[in-house]
Amino acid sequence: MLPARFTGQNIWLRIHHGPLSNLHCFSSSYQNRQKKMEVSTCNRDLCVFKRPFHSQRSWLLRAPARLDTTTLFGKRQFSLSAAGIVNSAPAPVQPYLRLMRFDKPIGTWLLYLPCTWSIGLAADPGCLPHLGMLTLFGTGALLMRGAGCTINDMWDKDFDKKVARTATRPLAAGEISQMQALTFLGGQLSLALGVLLCLNYYSIALGAASLSLVVTYPLMKRITYWPQLVLGLTFNWGALIGWSAVMGSCDWSVCLPLYFSGVMWTLIYDTIYAHQDKDDDVRVGVKSTALRFQEQTKPWLSGFSVAMMSGLVLAGLNAEQTLPYYATLLIVASHLSHQIYTLDINKPEDCWKKFVSNRNLGLLLFLGIVCGNLWKGRRDTLLQNDKLPAQ
Repeated sequence: MLPARFTGQNIWLRIHHGPLSNLHCFSSSYQNRQKKMEVSTCNRDLCVFKRPFHSQRSWLLRAPARLDTTTLFGKRQFSLSAAGIVNSAPAPVQPYLRLMRFDKPIGTWLLYLPCTWSIGLAADPGCLPHLGMLTLFGTGALLMRGAGCTINDMWDKDFDKKVARTATRPLAAGEISQMQALTFLGGQLSLALGVLLCLNYYSIALGAASLSLVVTYPLMKRITYWPQLVLGLTFNWGALIGWSAVMGSCDWSVCLPLYFSGVMWTLIYDTIYAHQDKDDDVRVGVKSTALRFQEQTKPWLSGFSVAMMSGLVLAGLNAEQTLPYYATLLIVASHLSHQIYTLDINKPEDCWKKFVSNRNLGLLLFLGIVCGNLWKGRRDTLLQNDKLPAQ
């Protein structure tokens, strides 16, 4: 590169690969020291730009600090985040990915985590959970959550148009038709059925029994102030199937307390979630536990938390869990207490923050189950060694 000398403070320099005749200088006014840096959009350029430091005469040759989020050097930029994957997908595919909420994976996590708890509790003492089952249930959770969202949006298209947060959903915005959504739903359910058929017959029958809940849940908000309860019954069905997939059938002394705890957990986080939309819900005429509890939300959530923790203790006792599991329950209880104590039900952004924090709570509980199970294997080994006759 040939050396160049420039005078004046108001110059942008853009250097192209090629002959010296391709060197161009453009004049522009420097208006604000705090204004974000701008970068030339020329393809395959090396950008030299001015950035305000202590001296306005400082010039840096460096990569741009902030680039366009959709294109880079004329090509679509890829991100590993869920929203980035959706934005990087071909334009005709994006509405379908948003219809199944691929860009908002928190719902998939909340559907998947009760499955992991059950699979973890069903593992042999001293062993890690079955990785194949965890992968299979993760795929199933993604597909069934997408199918549930599709059904929900098909039922609620007219309601969604009246709510600011949901007005941009693909069906409400008219990006796809009802028939296209129905076809897409059929594809998701077919793939989910393929996942279900990989399990034993007991688990297949148990999984098929949940379809009525999946289809009818979106209607509950028109009928009752407790749609979150129906969602809990639906979302935590994996706590039953996970155990039966590993063991061949359900041990109800473990599965029922675990399922009950999951339902209570859903009542907690989805009531918090519902407070985001309570004003719009009143206007369009739909019901929720947020409207039912109103200013008494925190006492209700506290009661659900006590019930959830009681169920987890009972499930642990019946599964012969060990110290790490119960230590984790103390941390989970502290997490729930902090959520409820600091919750501001009149601030949607705080409700969203508390809602998404439940993913970490669920992962923490799964970790406690795994550690408790590994500790159980160590304990059993020590007990067996104590029983051996002295040599």
